Amino acid sequence: MTGAGSRLPEHEPTNRLTEALLHSKLSAMITDLAQYKRITIKIGSSLLVDRSDGLKSEWLQSLGEDLAGLSAQGAEILIVSSGAIALGRTILGLPPRPLKLEESQAAASVGQIALGPAYKSIFGNYGINVGQILLTLEDTEDRRRYLNARNTITTMLKWGVIPVINENDTVATSEIRYGDNDRLAARVATMMGSDLLILLSDIDGLYTKPPKENPDAEFVAIVGEITPVIEAMAGSAGSDLSRGGMVTKIEAGKVATKAGTAMVITSGIQNNPVSRLQNGKRATWFKPATNKSRARKKWIAGQLETNGTLLVDTGAKAALLHGKSLLPAGVTGVEGSFQRGDTVVIMENDRQVLGRGLVAFDATDACLIAGCQSRDIAEILGYEGRSEIIHRDDMVLETAGLQNDTITNEG
Repeated sequence: MTGAGSRLPEHEPTNRLTEALLHSKLSAMITDLAQYKRITIKIGSSLLVDRSDGLKSEWLQSLGEDLAGLSAQGAEILIVSSGAIALGRTILGLPPRPLKLEESQAAASVGQIALGPAYKSIFGNYGINVGQILLTLEDTEDRRRYLNARNTITTMLKWGVIPVINENDTVATSEIRYGDNDRLAARVATMMGSDLLILLSDIDGLYTKPPKENPDAEFVAIVGEITPVIEAMAGSAGSDLSRGGMVTKIEAGKVATKAGTAMVITSGIQNNPVSRLQNGKRATWFKPATNKSRARKKWIAGQLETNGTLLVDTGAKAALLHGKSLLPAGVTGVEGSFQRGDTVVIMENDRQVLGRGLVAFDATDACLIAGCQSRDIAEILGYEGRSEIIHRDDMVLETAGLQNDTITNEG
């Protein structure tokens, strides 16, 4: 994010950077949101809900204006929205005390049904449809649920729909919940291959010390890598409140940046927070550790356990070498017992290994459609399914020189 050939320190307090460096390195090469094609944005409860007045409609309207602008420029937008419990307890007039689990879940159900129409109304002004997605931790940990969630959200984005995502507070218990939307947003961003994760909060970024208690605290504009030093700046869990929940934000940053997603923390208190960010508003930017596509390919390549094998013909091999997905028509044999989402080996008929990938069908169904045309899948299986047995984005080839984002064993 700092440009080829340039190296910034891991963190650099703002008062040590010259104005020229800020503008040339930070503004020109990082804050230009137009370079990001898929953006996940997380909205904190305190930004969205006033405990006495309810939903902050004017603020939400300004955010809608910002995001509609990004959408018009070609960006795909995903929203991870807090606020259901806070809004629900305001609507119900619940006293300002800690809620029991069942009370929080009931309040969330009331708040959620109010949040949906608000988002629909605001984005409807710009001709944009929205859809609600409720997730629990299990939905992004369990293989089948993960794939189902990803495919649903992918379809929504394909249709030009903005997903509004929240934790499913009405059913999630302590064992199956994230507990905060920073980490949920990071998981959504990585699951969906977002280029950028924006965390809108009530604090404008990371400081070397808690700023309220330390007047000499220095602002950190750029984080090249999340090291123990950076984690120490975030403080401990006991100081979350005074740091704007910085601990969970740094944890979210570790998840996002390792997967190749850039992240930024900035204040969202004022109206039009995303436009302000675009115009150089103070923020802490976290550089992605690696290229997003390459990070996913490395993850697939690094899977030690494979659950089966797909044998392919020469025509399928040629297609794979040119960056195409693996279609059922090119599969000549299915070996092993695997489920949808498992890692399988791709081999030629002569047993030469071509690569591996995440399979889109269970072994039983893969056997039924092997050698068949994609258009016949629905008739054979009784459901539509995907047209590819392994999508090119879920595949890594092992032979050097291939065009499908190949990762060699040394890479």
